[in-house]
Amino acid sequence: MTDIRTILRTASHALGDRLEAELLLAHTLGVNRAWFFAHADDALPAPDETRFAEFVARRVKGEPVAYITGRRDFWSLPLEVTPATLIPRPETELLVELALARLPEGGRLLDLGTGSGAIALAIAKERPDATVHALDASEAALVVAQRNARSLGLRVSFFHGDWFAPVAGERYDIVVSNPPYIEDTDEHLSLGDLRFEPKGALSSGADGMDDIRRIVTAAPAHLYEQGWLLFEHGWNQGEASRACFDVNLWTSITTTPDLESRERVTGARRRSNP
Repeated sequence: MTDIRTILRTASHALGDRLEAELLLAHTLGVNRAWFFAHADDALPAPDETRFAEFVARRVKGEPVAYITGRRDFWSLPLEVTPATLIPRPETELLVELALARLPEGGRLLDLGTGSGAIALAIAKERPDATVHALDASEAALVVAQRNARSLGLRVSFFHGDWFAPVAGERYDIVVSNPPYIEDTDEHLSLGDLRFEPKGALSSGADGMDDIRRIVTAAPAHLYEQGWLLFEHGWNQGEASRACFDVNLWTSITTTPDLESRERVTGARRRSNP
Protein backbone atom coordinates (compact mmCIF):
# COMPACT_ATOMS: atom_id res chain seq x y z
CA MET A 1 0.00 0.00 0.00
CA THR A 2 1.18 3.54 -0.85
CA ASP A 3 1.07 6.43 1.61
CA ILE A 4 -1.28 9.35 1.01
CA ARG A 5 1.51 11.91 0.53
CA THR A 6 2.96 9.93 -2.37
CA ILE A 7 -0.43 9.22 -3.91
CA LEU A 8 -1.35 12.90 -3.85
CA ARG A 9 2.01 13.91 -5.32
CA THR A 10 1.59 11.45 -8.20
CA ALA A 11 -2.00 12.47 -8.89
CA SER A 12 -1.14 16.18 -8.73
CA HIS A 13 1.52 15.64 -11.37
CA ALA A 14 -0.89 13.71 -13.61
CA LEU A 15 -3.61 16.36 -13.28
CA GLY A 16 -1.38 19.39 -13.15
CA ASP A 17 -3.45 20.57 -10.19
CA ARG A 18 -2.93 19.79 -6.50
CA LEU A 19 -6.37 21.06 -5.48
CA GLU A 20 -8.17 18.76 -7.91
CA ALA A 21 -6.15 15.80 -6.66
CA GLU A 22 -7.12 16.62 -3.08
CA LEU A 23 -10.78 17.06 -3.95
CA LEU A 24 -10.90 13.70 -5.69
CA LEU A 25 -9.11 11.90 -2.86
CA ALA A 26 -11.33 13.58 -0.26
CA HIS A 27 -14.35 12.33 -2.22
CA THR A 28 -12.85 8.84 -2.41
CA LEU A 29 -12.34 8.65 1.36
CA GLY A 30 -15.34 10.70 2.50
CA VAL A 31 -13.16 13.19 4.38
CA ASN A 32 -12.38 16.90 4.09
CA ARG A 33 -9.09 18.15 2.68
CA ALA A 34 -7.79 19.18 6.12
CA TRP A 35 -7.71 15.48 7.03
CA PHE A 36 -4.71 14.95 4.74
CA PHE A 37 -2.42 17.10 6.89
CA ALA A 38 -2.75 14.73 9.84
CA HIS A 39 -2.73 11.54 7.78
CA ALA A 40 -0.14 12.17 5.07
CA ASP A 41 1.89 9.13 6.14
CA ASP A 42 -1.08 6.78 6.32
CA ALA A 43 -1.23 3.97 3.81
CA LEU A 44 -4.20 4.01 1.48
CA PRO A 45 -6.05 0.68 1.35
CA ALA A 46 -5.87 -0.97 -2.06
CA PRO A 47 -9.62 -0.66 -2.85
CA ASP A 48 -9.52 3.08 -2.14
CA GLU A 49 -6.36 3.50 -4.17
CA THR A 50 -8.02 1.74 -7.13
CA ARG A 51 -11.15 3.88 -6.85
CA PHE A 52 -9.09 7.06 -6.62
CA ALA A 53 -7.08 6.06 -9.67
CA GLU A 54 -10.33 5.65 -11.59
CA PHE A 55 -11.43 9.16 -10.61
CA VAL A 56 -8.08 10.60 -11.67
CA ALA A 57 -8.29 8.81 -15.02
CA ARG A 58 -11.74 10.28 -15.63
CA ARG A 59 -10.45 13.76 -14.85
CA VAL A 60 -7.43 13.30 -17.13
CA LYS A 61 -9.91 12.57 -19.93
CA GLY A 62 -11.56 15.92 -19.21
CA GLU A 63 -14.58 15.04 -17.09
CA PRO A 64 -15.24 17.91 -14.64
CA VAL A 65 -14.38 17.29 -11.00
CA ALA A 66 -17.89 18.40 -10.03
CA TYR A 67 -19.46 15.61 -12.08
CA ILE A 68 -17.04 13.02 -10.70
CA THR A 69 -17.75 14.01 -7.09
CA GLY A 70 -21.39 14.93 -7.76
CA ARG A 71 -20.98 18.16 -5.82
CA ARG A 72 -20.15 21.84 -6.22
CA ASP A 73 -20.37 24.54 -3.56
CA PHE A 74 -22.16 27.78 -4.47
CA TRP A 75 -22.85 30.67 -2.12
CA SER A 76 -21.56 28.40 0.69
CA LEU A 77 -24.25 25.85 -0.18
CA PRO A 78 -23.19 22.25 -0.94
CA LEU A 79 -25.09 21.39 -4.11
CA GLU A 80 -25.56 18.13 -5.94
CA VAL A 81 -24.73 18.42 -9.63
CA THR A 82 -25.08 15.91 -12.45
CA PRO A 83 -24.51 15.99 -16.22
CA ALA A 84 -28.16 17.14 -16.45
CA THR A 85 -27.22 20.47 -14.84
CA LEU A 86 -24.68 23.17 -15.48
CA ILE A 87 -21.89 23.37 -12.94
CA PRO A 88 -22.49 26.52 -10.83
CA ARG A 89 -19.68 29.05 -11.21
CA PRO A 90 -18.46 31.74 -8.82
CA GLU A 91 -19.22 34.61 -11.20
CA THR A 92 -22.93 33.78 -11.00
CA GLU A 93 -22.88 34.84 -7.35
CA LEU A 94 -22.91 38.43 -8.66
CA LEU A 95 -26.42 37.78 -9.99
CA VAL A 96 -27.48 36.60 -6.53
CA GLU A 97 -25.99 39.71 -4.89
CA LEU A 98 -27.78 42.06 -7.27
CA ALA A 99 -31.10 40.26 -6.83
CA LEU A 100 -30.85 40.32 -3.03
CA ALA A 101 -30.16 44.05 -3.09
CA ARG A 102 -33.39 44.66 -5.03
CA LEU A 103 -35.76 42.12 -3.50
CA PRO A 104 -38.33 43.84 -1.24
CA GLU A 105 -39.40 42.39 2.08
CA GLY A 106 -41.81 39.55 1.47
CA GLY A 107 -41.13 39.86 -2.26
CA ARG A 108 -41.64 37.36 -5.06
CA LEU A 109 -38.78 36.13 -7.24
CA LEU A 110 -38.60 33.83 -10.26
CA ASP A 111 -35.45 31.98 -11.38
CA LEU A 112 -35.61 31.02 -15.07
CA GLY A 113 -33.58 27.97 -16.11
CA THR A 114 -32.70 27.01 -12.56
CA GLY A 115 -30.54 23.94 -13.34
CA SER A 116 -29.23 22.65 -10.01
CA GLY A 117 -31.25 25.34 -8.23
CA ALA A 118 -28.14 27.30 -7.27
CA ILE A 119 -29.50 30.84 -7.71
CA ALA A 120 -32.96 30.18 -6.30
CA LEU A 121 -31.62 28.28 -3.29
CA ALA A 122 -29.01 30.93 -2.49
CA ILE A 123 -31.72 33.60 -2.46
CA ALA A 124 -34.08 31.41 -0.44
CA LYS A 125 -31.32 30.88 2.13
CA GLU A 126 -30.70 34.59 2.55
CA ARG A 127 -34.34 35.67 2.34
CA PRO A 128 -36.68 33.15 3.98
CA ASP A 129 -39.40 35.85 3.91
CA ALA A 130 -39.48 35.79 0.10
CA THR A 131 -41.55 33.61 -2.22
CA VAL A 132 -39.10 31.93 -4.59
CA HIS A 133 -40.19 30.12 -7.73
CA ALA A 134 -37.81 28.32 -10.08
CA LEU A 135 -38.34 26.56 -13.38
CA ASP A 136 -36.46 24.60 -16.00
CA ALA A 137 -37.23 22.93 -19.31
CA SER A 138 -35.23 19.87 -18.22
CA GLU A 139 -37.09 17.43 -15.98
CA ALA A 140 -33.79 15.77 -15.06
CA ALA A 141 -32.36 19.10 -13.89
CA LEU A 142 -35.47 19.81 -11.82
CA VAL A 143 -35.11 16.48 -10.03
CA VAL A 144 -31.60 17.55 -8.96
CA ALA A 145 -32.80 21.01 -7.90
CA GLN A 146 -35.60 19.52 -5.83
CA ARG A 147 -33.20 17.15 -4.10
CA ASN A 148 -30.93 20.09 -3.29
CA ALA A 149 -33.83 22.03 -1.82
CA ARG A 150 -34.84 19.09 0.37
CA SER A 151 -31.31 18.38 1.57
CA LEU A 152 -30.79 22.04 2.48
CA GLY A 153 -34.22 22.49 4.02
CA LEU A 154 -34.99 25.49 1.80
CA ARG A 155 -38.43 26.48 0.52
CA VAL A 156 -38.57 26.91 -3.27
CA SER A 157 -41.44 26.02 -5.60
CA PHE A 158 -40.30 24.32 -8.81
CA PHE A 159 -42.02 24.25 -12.20
CA HIS A 160 -41.29 22.36 -15.41
CA GLY A 161 -41.48 24.09 -18.77
CA ASP A 162 -39.99 26.51 -21.26
CA TRP A 163 -39.17 29.94 -19.84
CA PHE A 164 -42.32 31.70 -18.60
CA ALA A 165 -44.85 29.13 -19.82
CA PRO A 166 -45.30 27.28 -16.48
CA VAL A 167 -46.02 30.51 -14.57
CA ALA A 168 -48.54 32.10 -16.94
CA GLY A 169 -50.48 34.79 -15.09
CA GLU A 170 -47.94 35.06 -12.27
CA ARG A 171 -46.10 38.30 -11.49
CA TYR A 172 -42.90 38.91 -9.57
CA ASP A 173 -40.80 41.66 -8.04
CA ILE A 174 -37.69 40.19 -9.64
CA VAL A 175 -36.98 37.74 -12.44
CA VAL A 176 -33.44 36.36 -12.61
CA SER A 177 -31.78 34.02 -15.08
CA ASN A 178 -28.47 32.53 -16.08
CA PRO A 179 -29.64 31.55 -19.57
CA PRO A 180 -27.74 29.91 -22.43
CA TYR A 181 -25.61 32.62 -24.05
CA ILE A 182 -22.80 30.95 -26.00
CA GLU A 183 -22.83 31.06 -29.79
CA ASP A 184 -23.90 27.74 -31.35
CA THR A 185 -20.66 27.56 -33.34
CA ASP A 186 -18.31 28.57 -30.52
CA GLU A 187 -15.35 26.17 -30.50
CA HIS A 188 -15.24 26.23 -26.70
CA LEU A 189 -18.34 24.03 -26.61
CA SER A 190 -16.15 21.13 -27.69
CA LEU A 191 -13.27 21.96 -25.36
CA GLY A 192 -12.54 21.48 -21.67
CA ASP A 193 -15.31 21.02 -19.13
CA LEU A 194 -17.96 22.42 -21.48
CA ARG A 195 -17.81 19.19 -23.51
CA PHE A 196 -19.55 17.41 -20.64
CA GLU A 197 -22.19 20.02 -19.73
CA PRO A 198 -25.71 20.04 -21.26
CA LYS A 199 -25.52 21.87 -24.59
CA GLY A 200 -29.09 23.12 -24.30
CA ALA A 201 -28.13 25.08 -21.20
CA LEU A 202 -25.05 26.60 -22.85
CA SER A 203 -25.70 27.79 -26.41
CA SER A 204 -28.44 29.93 -27.90
CA GLY A 205 -28.36 30.74 -31.58
CA ALA A 206 -25.84 32.24 -33.97
CA ASP A 207 -24.92 35.11 -31.64
CA GLY A 208 -25.78 33.42 -28.34
CA MET A 209 -28.56 35.92 -27.70
CA ASP A 210 -31.71 34.06 -28.79
CA ASP A 211 -32.90 33.11 -25.31
CA ILE A 212 -31.93 36.46 -23.81
CA ARG A 213 -34.09 38.22 -26.39
CA ARG A 214 -37.00 35.89 -25.62
CA ILE A 215 -36.69 36.52 -21.89
CA VAL A 216 -36.50 40.31 -22.23
CA THR A 217 -39.50 40.37 -24.59
CA ALA A 218 -41.70 38.22 -22.35
CA ALA A 219 -40.61 39.54 -18.94
CA PRO A 220 -42.81 42.69 -18.67
CA ALA A 221 -45.96 40.58 -18.52
CA HIS A 222 -44.55 38.77 -15.48
CA LEU A 223 -43.21 41.71 -13.49
CA TYR A 224 -44.94 44.11 -11.16
CA GLU A 225 -44.53 47.78 -11.99
CA GLN A 226 -40.97 48.79 -11.04
CA GLY A 227 -39.99 45.10 -10.95
CA TRP A 228 -36.50 44.04 -12.03
CA LEU A 229 -35.18 41.67 -14.68
CA LEU A 230 -31.57 40.56 -14.12
CA PHE A 231 -29.63 38.06 -16.21
CA GLU A 232 -26.07 36.82 -16.66
CA HIS A 233 -24.39 36.90 -20.08
CA GLY A 234 -21.02 36.59 -21.78
CA TRP A 235 -18.22 39.10 -21.20
CA ASN A 236 -18.71 40.59 -24.68
CA GLN A 237 -22.53 40.72 -24.68
CA GLY A 238 -23.18 43.72 -22.44
CA GLU A 239 -23.93 46.14 -25.26
CA ALA A 240 -26.12 43.63 -27.12
CA SER A 241 -27.97 42.81 -23.90
CA ARG A 242 -28.73 46.44 -23.15
CA ALA A 243 -29.97 46.89 -26.71
CA CYS A 244 -32.63 44.22 -26.13
CA PHE A 245 -34.59 46.52 -23.83
CA ASP A 246 -37.31 48.76 -25.25
CA VAL A 247 -36.81 52.10 -23.47
CA ASN A 248 -40.59 52.66 -23.60
CA LEU A 249 -41.02 49.62 -21.33
CA TRP A 250 -37.83 49.68 -19.26
CA THR A 251 -35.74 52.07 -17.22
CA SER A 252 -32.47 51.85 -15.24
CA ILE A 253 -30.88 49.66 -17.93
CA THR A 254 -27.48 48.77 -16.47
CA THR A 255 -24.67 46.24 -16.86
CA THR A 256 -22.61 45.29 -13.79
CA PRO A 257 -19.06 43.94 -14.20
CA ASP A 258 -17.72 40.95 -12.31
CA LEU A 259 -14.63 40.90 -10.10
CA GLU A 260 -12.42 40.69 -13.19
CA SER A 261 -14.06 43.85 -14.62
CA ARG A 262 -15.88 41.89 -17.34
CA GLU A 263 -19.44 42.85 -18.18
CA ARG A 264 -21.41 40.04 -16.58
CA VAL A 265 -24.98 40.90 -15.45
CA THR A 266 -27.42 43.20 -17.21
CA GLY A 267 -30.67 44.34 -15.65
CA ALA A 268 -33.49 46.80 -16.05
CA ARG A 269 -36.62 47.95 -14.25
CA ARG A 270 -40.10 47.70 -15.71
CA ARG A 271 -41.64 51.13 -16.13
CA SER A 272 -44.91 52.00 -14.45
CA ASN A 273 -47.98 51.90 -16.62
CA PRO A 274 -48.90 55.34 -17.99
